[in-house]
Amino acid sequence: MQTLNITTLDTQSININPNSPIVLHNNQTLTSTLLHNWLFGCHGFWHNIVLIAASIAFIVYLAFQAKRSYTKLSSHGRSHIMLAYYACLWLVTLLNLAWCCFQGLECASGKEVAWDVLSLFTATGMLFMEVSLLAFLFQGNYASGLQALTQTFVVSGVIVGLDFFLKAIYLFGFGVPLFIDSNQDSHKIKWGLWVIHKLVLTAVYGLILFMYHSNWRERLPARPAFYKYTVIMFALNALSLLACALAANGAKFGLWYMMAPVLQLYAATNVCYHAFYLPLLYVTFLADFFQEDDLHLENVYYSEMKDAGFFDADWE
Repeated sequence: MQTLNITTLDTQSININPNSPIVLHNNQTLTSTLLHNWLFGCHGFWHNIVLIAASIAFIVYLAFQAKRSYTKLSSHGRSHIMLAYYACLWLVTLLNLAWCCFQGLECASGKEVAWDVLSLFTATGMLFMEVSLLAFLFQGNYASGLQALTQTFVVSGVIVGLDFFLKAIYLFGFGVPLFIDSNQDSHKIKWGLWVIHKLVLTAVYGLILFMYHSNWRERLPARPAFYKYTVIMFALNALSLLACALAANGAKFGLWYMMAPVLQLYAATNVCYHAFYLPLLYVTFLADFFQEDDLHLENVYYSEMKDAGFFDADWE
């Protein structure tokens, strides 16, 4: 039997011009495909563009205000809490910007772990901002010093750390896709966990609203801005709770026909939260602090309290 000798081809002898029309066309096609998937893939164009545009706009605003804000925080014996909270705001804003820009990871094959890690840290950071805001305001609007900072961040850290630990166990221990919303055939345990999570937040904000309309209102900060913040967060969490409850029932009883509109409602609340929560927090909590020059903030808060009727005679 005759042996056929096949010589290998010397690939180094072949010179491919990177500027050739074929290579340039392939590169342009790949770039166009990646850009199309980034903007239009997964949840769609408007979902992605609202998240990206809102997060970029807010971080640009923070960057323009950074020098002025740092000057105010570092002068005149400003509160340690405000300085630490402002630093946390920057960190969480950058995390949220990354989460908004890399939405395509949720639907990309083999990128589930990267998406889960990014989503877990982003959600934890934003929850920390929520909890620490409530803890700080319940201590008083002008609490300062290391002790107040420690109390606020310890309470927030314990609550958020527990939440982070439980989510990590379900994500990486039991494989529950907590942050994958693009698949309608979702894990029913996932929606049960989100129902509990949203129920707790809705109950907390609902309790605060109840206190504002009861004899316990004197225990709360007498600021209309904080009341409006509470109303907005209660409504947002209530809608998200409704979507999670409907999704849980749909997954439990196999009602897959109802999952599409339910997931759209849940996605809408998610977009509102990630796009507008940090600006809302800034306006509610930090804007007055940075804008006030000659008049002390207690005088501003006193005027707000007076306008809101906290000193009316029928409250005595």
